[in-house]
Amino acid sequence: MPRSSGGTVDFYARQLKDWKGTVELGVMRPDEMAAYGRTCGWALARGHARSGDRIAIASYLGGGTSFDRALVAFAEAYADQNERDYEALVEAARSGRVKAETGL
Repeated sequence: MPRSSGGTVDFYARQLKDWKGTVELGVMRPDEMAAYGRTCGWALARGHARSGDRIAIASYLGGGTSFDRALVAFAEAYADQNERDYEALVEAARSGRVKAETGL
């Protein structure tokens, strides 16, 4: 990493525990995939919930509704994009550009 004086700084990082895991997504049944998705969502939410000072965040957001409105607008735009992506996938499968299985 460069320093302002032109030299470099070396860092040593050590991982104390390897809590990583893996799953074979290609062999999961739909109910297993749903459970896996819920677990990943829970872990992500938990990590983010613990990543900040709730009092400082609440103070930063204030008592107005601008953050609420922005969050709703983002969620609606994201849902609309998901619908467009799904329709594009359906059309690609229908035209034969991609192979897709249904009814799983």
